[in-house]
Formats: sequence, structure tokens, C-alpha cells
Amino acid sequence: IPPTLPPLGEGVYGKSRLCPFAVYIKRVADTLLCRLRACRLKAFLTRRRNVGATGRSPLHGKLINQEHDRYRRNMEENILLKEEKDGVILLTLNRPGVMNSLSFELLRALQQEVEAIRFMPDVRVVIITGAGEKAFCSGADLKERVTMSPAQVKEYILTIRNLFTAIEYLNKPVIAAVNGIALGGGTELALASDIRIVSKTALMGLTETRLAIIPGAGGTQRLPRLVGKGKAKELIFTGRRVGADEALTIGLANQICEPDQLLAEAGKMAAMICETGPIAIEQAKYAINYGLETDLSTGLAIESNAYWVCIPTQDRLEGLAAFREKRKPVYKGM
Repeated sequence: IPPTLPPLGEGVYGKSRLCPFAVYIKRVADTLLCRLRACRLKAFLTRRRNVGATGRSPLHGKLINQEHDRYRRNMEENILLKEEKDGVILLTLNRPGVMNSLSFELLRALQQEVEAIRFMPDVRVVIITGAGEKAFCSGADLKERVTMSPAQVKEYILTIRNLFTAIEYLNKPVIAAVNGIALGGGTELALASDIRIVSKTALMGLTETRLAIIPGAGGTQRLPRLVGKGKAKELIFTGRRVGADEALTIGLANQICEPDQLLAEAGKMAAMICETGPIAIEQAKYAINYGLETDLSTGLAIESNAYWVCIPTQDRLEGLAAFREKRKPVYKGM
């Protein structure tokens, strides 16, 4: 008899009409049942402590903790740097150790900034560049890519494509200051920008076919619209890289400069844009982007509608007054 059981004829049962063996079996069963209930209660309380006040499973809490750790790590690493001055915001892809490749976290950080900039009236121009002297952006983070499932790859492609489309249609001009290697997604990021100022040390190219895939963030559509169908097919089919001089010749670059002058040249371009009317710039970008996708008659109608938006603005009257008074206009975006 286990030592925890009371002697026969005593304890909780007292005197019983059952035979001694039946009483013994009943006591053993009751004892085991009590121990089972105690174990279940202990396990329940342990789960409650792990879950906390959320009412969700420990696995969910583990995932939340992982996401929090990832966010804290990204904040510590500052994977996207931001600097704002005189109406110009500079966004720097800050992963120089991996050639500023586009991880999921970097895409999300850039997406968050682009969405915020859309509603910042004091920001007139955006400049995007890469940290360090070696690379602007080498495209997707291939070390991260090999760990992804096919579904995650699809999610990544959808995220980067939507991000670059948001950059292309942002209501403010975007200048890509290409400071080095820009391959795959790096070139696609530059293509989504309005103006590309390229360092003489830069290399650009859509090299995805060498990995048995195709450009997935707009490269097959934006490159031929910029350099022509024939040249775009050549560059995509061969995966060939082009230097700064050739990029300028074929129209892939608006301007090239020495590496140490890149941000200064981008800043000069941005300062010239800041002298213009912000509503006019927004409408001009709208008319160019949407009109280019249609026939000429529809494009002219889009241009007319964009022009009508500018007519009742205070900025238009300020421009006329400044011209008459021979002074620089002060535009307020109104």
C-alpha cells in the first residue's frame, strides 16, 4: 500500500460495507485521480504564466518576441538612415556589409518612409542613395532568399513591386544617387525614381536571367520605356552590366559625376526643383506618368486636367507677382 493511503478502515471512508479489497482499489483510484488533477492544474497555471494577459498560445508569444527582437535589432543597426534639410529628405540604404541588399526588413522600412513622405508638405524632393562607396544596392538579399519558401518569395516580389510603384507615383520627385554597384533590384529602384544621377564608378544592370529568373520589380516594363525596347531586351537577355558612361549614352542615367561629388550634384538638382511650385511639380509628374501610358489624345486630356488644378492656386498668382516685381517667388503649395 502506498504510504499516502490511510490504513484500511480509517480515513475518508471510515467504516465501509465494501470488502477490504474493493475499498483498497477505490482508495488507489481516488489517489491517482487527485494526482492527475493536480498535474493538470499545474500545467494549466504554467501555460497561463507563459501566455500572460494576451490569452494567446505560447507559440504566438514566441513569434511576437522574435518580431520584437528583429525590430530592435533593425533599429540598432539603422538599416535605413534619414536626413531632412531645406525641403529635401535623404534616405540612405544602410547595409554596406551586404552591399545594401534589400532584405524584407529594409523593404518594409523604406515602404514606411515613402508612405509617410507622401503626407509631409514640407518635403519637396526625395534623394535615395546607398551607404558606403562600393554599392548603391545589389538587389535582393540572396542569403535571405535561400531560406524562403515559394510562398514567401511571392510575398517578397509583391512587396518590392508595390514599393517601387509607390516610389514611381509618389507625389514628389525622387532622385536616385547611384553611388556604386546597382544590380537587379538596385537598378529597378533607380528605374522607379524620376531622375538618376550616377557615379562614374557605378555599374548597373538587370542580371536576373543569370539566376534563371526575370526582373520582378518592374524592370521588364520600366527599362524599355526608358531606353527603348531593343536595348532593354539586349540588357535583360544577356544580364550584361553597364558602366556610367554607357548608362548616360543610352538614357539610363540623367547625369554622371565623380564619386565624391554625387550627393552634392543630387543636392543641386533638388535645390533647383525646390525653387518651383510644389503643386505644379506634383501635377506635371502626374501628367507625365499617366499620360505616357495612353494615346496622345488621352494624354493631352490628362495634361489639361492637371493644368486646371494649377489655375486657382495662390502659388500661380505668386509666380506672376514675383515676375512683375522682379523677385524670386515664395511658393507655399497652396
